[in-house]
Amino acid sequence: MKLGADILIILVAVLHLGFLALEMFFWDHPFGRERFKMTPEYSKASASLAANQGLYNGFLAAGLVWGLIAKDTSIQIFFLVCVVIAGIYGGLTTRRTILYIQALPGLLALAAVFLAR
Repeated sequence: MKLGADILIILVAVLHLGFLALEMFFWDHPFGRERFKMTPEYSKASASLAANQGLYNGFLAAGLVWGLIAKDTSIQIFFLVCVVIAGIYGGLTTRRTILYIQALPGLLALAAVFLAR
């Protein structure tokens, strides 16, 4: 069960590294504009906000990797709870799909960590 929890945590960390890349480096490029259905004007105007958001996603990924390397479930739980809260907030305030893309994987990983204890 511990291996399954670790795999889910890795998946969540990789997702957040992907969010970092999208928000920090591809927001104001055709790939990012297509993914988020934005006009060039909107993506340019909001690029610094997206980069800041991407940085936070990078911190979440780093925290999850730290928890894995340290083999510390307390660290893992803390960062997974942060992921779930961020996903719920994003899903309720921006796009509902964030609930499934961010919050659900975080919640599954969190449940796996608790079951593996």
